Amino acid sequence: MSGLRILATIVGICLIAGAVFGVFAWHPEIAPINPASPTSFAPDLVHRGAQLASIGNCDTCHTQAKGPSFAGGLRIPTPFGAIYTTNITPDAETGIGRWSEAAFSRAMREGVDRGGRHLYPAFPYDHFTHIRDEDIKALYAYFMTRQPVHATAPANELSFPVNLRFMVAGWKLLFFRKGVFQDDQQHDATWNRGAYLAEGLSHCGGCHTPRNKLGAERTKGAYDGGEAEGWTAYALNSNSPAPIPWDKDALFQYLRRGWHEAHGVARGPMAPVIENLAALPDEDISAIATYMADVAGVPTPERKQRAQALLEQSGNTGSSSQPVTADSVMATSSPGESSDGRAIYVTTCAPCHESGRPPPYGGMHLGRSTGPSGPSARNVVNVVLWGLPAAEGQRSPIMPGFINTMTDQQLESLLRYVRQRFSEKPPWEGINQEINDTRAGKFDVGIYPAPSTDPAHAVVSEGSAQR
Repeated sequence: MSGLRILATIVGICLIAGAVFGVFAWHPEIAPINPASPTSFAPDLVHRGAQLASIGNCDTCHTQAKGPSFAGGLRIPTPFGAIYTTNITPDAETGIGRWSEAAFSRAMREGVDRGGRHLYPAFPYDHFTHIRDEDIKALYAYFMTRQPVHATAPANELSFPVNLRFMVAGWKLLFFRKGVFQDDQQHDATWNRGAYLAEGLSHCGGCHTPRNKLGAERTKGAYDGGEAEGWTAYALNSNSPAPIPWDKDALFQYLRRGWHEAHGVARGPMAPVIENLAALPDEDISAIATYMADVAGVPTPERKQRAQALLEQSGNTGSSSQPVTADSVMATSSPGESSDGRAIYVTTCAPCHESGRPPPYGGMHLGRSTGPSGPSARNVVNVVLWGLPAAEGQRSPIMPGFINTMTDQQLESLLRYVRQRFSEKPPWEGINQEINDTRAGKFDVGIYPAPSTDPAHAVVSEGSAQR
């Protein structure tokens, strides 16, 4: 009898827990509305919403390549399968045209759509929950004044049990903490503005923070580095692998122009981020730079000393002051370096990266680049294989891709040499796997043209001023 009582107790607890979870997971449908007239929204509100949408990179995620803006259908790979982004144009049937502002706000802040379905956290509502009322209103005005597009996204390709929407409620119970951003009284208005933008709409941690096995950002590893679209998103805190420490001025120039002479050019998923940030005023960019510089922290005296020595060694323009020769590279080589990798570097890389020429015809000194010091070879593999395409009609850093001219063995030898010569880190592990994955198309690697802010022109101008 006692065994039956224990079993009945366990069953009862399970039923109660299931009922409580069901109450937590259930959300009512919000009644549809008639699509709002675009003229019902104030132009200045729409304009502000456009800036906010740019900060949030909404167009980047909700637009297919060469497709209509915000019409969705972009494939987002995740460890659990593929998710396709939704149509957020004001189309009444396939978009959000019949969503009220309350429904829009609930989706942004709670990750629940108008019909009451839980949204997958590929949509970063864990960051958007911090957005204030006035900015929700501006975003809603902006999206409701876009051109409606009739388009239905493909069905998600998720494995069981992740394909069951109510399971997201369990994820939220474990990891989602909703709440509007509150200013930190220990910091000034500029820092708080930067924190609000970086932690909210910009969702910087979505890429630059590592995730656990269930896809949630690790709370104890904020800005410790992550992965995004087949790229490594480097750590932005004190664990940053950048040979030259980031500071507020460098961050501002990089976010404003997509380039900094001591750090290089924005590529991969960061390129469209820079493109979108072009819509922001300098004050907002400066605020984000202020906050992220605080996240990075003050470098140690030893790191400052190493950075200064590297700057002196690599020249004021980011390249060597003298043209490279085989003898000059040999003079800087260390015993035990790969002779094959060194030979490939001398003939293929050094003519640009140690030429002494400014961009776009000269590359930055690789000792300054974060790539060779990164936690894996992935970013360097991407750039070497696919190159850096020029922006049409603009002066921009360029680099040819070597996917059809360099064998796997040659690339591995080159990477081992670059790692050994231009970083103080131990040899990379798994280089072969990184190369195979990139060539096989495992990652949806996007190599984008340079940002329209024309960073190369800015670098040349600064170099001229220095001379």
